[in-house]
Formats: sequence, structure tokens, C-alpha cells
Amino acid sequence: MSSTVLFNLLRVGRSSITRQTFLAARGALFGVVGVRHAGGSVRFDSDGSCRPVTWDSFGIWDNRIEEPILLPSSIKYGKPIPQVSLSRVGSTSALGLRKQNEDRLRVSRIHDNLLYFAVFDGHGGPHAADYCFTFMEKFIRDALEDEDDLEKVLKKAFLDVDAALHTHLNSVLKAGTTATVAMLRDGVELVVGSVGDSRALLCRKGRATKLTKDHTPDREDEKQRIKKFGGFVTWNSLGQANVNGRLAMTRSIGDFHLKTSGVIAEPDTRRLSHNSDSFLALTTDGINFLLSDQEICDVIKQCQDPTEAADVITQQASQYGSEDNATIIIIPLGAWGKHKNSSAVYSMSRNFASSGRWA
Repeated sequence: MSSTVLFNLLRVGRSSITRQTFLAARGALFGVVGVRHAGGSVRFDSDGSCRPVTWDSFGIWDNRIEEPILLPSSIKYGKPIPQVSLSRVGSTSALGLRKQNEDRLRVSRIHDNLLYFAVFDGHGGPHAADYCFTFMEKFIRDALEDEDDLEKVLKKAFLDVDAALHTHLNSVLKAGTTATVAMLRDGVELVVGSVGDSRALLCRKGRATKLTKDHTPDREDEKQRIKKFGGFVTWNSLGQANVNGRLAMTRSIGDFHLKTSGVIAEPDTRRLSHNSDSFLALTTDGINFLLSDQEICDVIKQCQDPTEAADVITQQASQYGSEDNATIIIIPLGAWGKHKNSSAVYSMSRNFASSGRWA
């Protein structure tokens, strides 16, 4: 394939091609010569360093699922970028032993090159989580009209949805929600924003990388802000810290009765380049209070697909004693299926330790 043909593909709006087409096109455009070795792997100079790089080092769904390659971003970053298909994203939201499910999750495509994933864990009723489920994406779209920096976009969207929620709730001022939002641009740029204790983790080379920090009153920096605003921190009989004896988190959307005590809606954000990662997972505390980040990573790695993995994770949390709503989104990335491990071991002691949390 000539460079002229390659640019014509871009001109007519084709955003993805197959792996084989990309390799041929990339060779034509950059003068890269591919060498096929006896083992079948294609090696080529990916960055001008003259060092051989295998396709497998970028992760291609463990060679089991043929996904199209994002052509514009692959050219931009100089390496093949597998497309993340929303149809392969797995998610589950389980009721647990609660009377109603106050968790919400959302998966969507904001633009051709920008994906959106979010979990919201409501408290004091589902009102705040429902509102964020419905409108967070709108506020992100609005912010994108004036700003390209995704971290700034998320910070503005969180604060704007919080302000709009105040008007919407009227008298239901004790309703609130966590919010953990991830956006993936060009299949490479990953930005996460979070308030509360819902989490985002990335599985990289088989190890869990936590992308968020829980906003809890036992964190010294968060506790100092609460005290500065005139609030106070107490501990219940289970040793759990609470703001003014009422809320187990220091940041949330909603909870307007505690805004004057230092509870804020400004998210912590993080930006990183997704490279050869296996998957991204967003979870609510009905899961992450019972399972460590690495345990979540290990359980998911045993599963054949993200949908199965989401179901298994919520079942595992229930077996470990979770009575709370349990919600998870699993986004398979380029190295899905590469890193397997032995089965996780059930922890009876953890089951007993967690039994009183949701009493």
C-alpha cells in the first residue's frame, strides 16, 4: 500500500483498519521494513532506535481476538493502537442485601476518538447518583467545547454537575454520590477523575496499578481540610472515620448539608499513557472494600471475557461478605488475556472481619 493510498483512507474518514493492513501501510509510509521470523512474530523498528520490537509487546488481545487498528492515532504515536470496542466492555451492578441499588454505571462514546466510563455510588437515596448518571456526560461535552485538556474538563464537569444538582435536589440535601470517571482518547491517553471511595485500577503486566485515592476522613490531608472548615471527624464502633459523625468520605457530589464542613466536589485527576495494559476496572466500595486491587486484577485475569469477569467479581465480593451494592466496569485493553495466574484463595478471616460493616 502506498502512502498516497494511506492518506486517502484518512481523507475519506476511515478511522480503523486491520492489523495486516496497518503493517503494510505503516511500512509504506515510514519506510519500515517488517521481518517475519520463524515464530511468526513481526519485528520492526518502531521508534527509529533500530531496536527490534514485537507486535506482541504492544498487546493485541493475546492474538485471540482480531481488533481493528486505530489508523490516525497509530500514525500519530508511531505504533499500532488496537481499538477499544464498547461491545466488549463488561459491567455488572449487584443489589447485595440492600433494599435498593443506589449504584449507577455508564459506558458511552463521546466522540469518535473519546470514550467515557463512569461509576457512581449513591447514598442517602439514589437521587444524586441518578443525576450524575444522566447529566455528567452532558457537562463533560459542554466543557470540551472550550477546553482540550481532559483533566481540566473533568474538574469543571464535576463542579458544574454538583452546582446543578443543588438546584435539582431542592429539599433532599442529604443525598450524595461518589463519582469515578475515566476517559480514553485516541486509544492511548487515559484520564481519570474521582471523588469519594469508588476506584479505578489498571492491570499492567499482570500487576494492579491504582489510579485513584479514596477520599476518607482518616487521610491526614483530608482531615485537615475538614477541620479548617469547622467540621470534625469521629470514629464509629467499627473504627470507620466519619465527617461530623455522618459521612464516610470527604469528597462527593451532593451532601450539601456538609459543604460548610469541608466536603467538596473537586476531583483528584490523573493522566497517563495507556501502553501494553490488560484492562481498566472501575469499582464501587461494595467490591473494593472486600477485595484488594491485586485480588481484583487476579480474578479478572482468570476469565475469558470482561462480561464473565464482571459477574465473577461481584459474586466473589458477595462470598467474602459484602452486603452493599457492588458495581464494576471492566474495559479490555490491548494486552487482554496475556497474563494468566492460578486461582485466588478464599479468605474466611476476611469474611468474618467484614461482616459488621453494613449492619
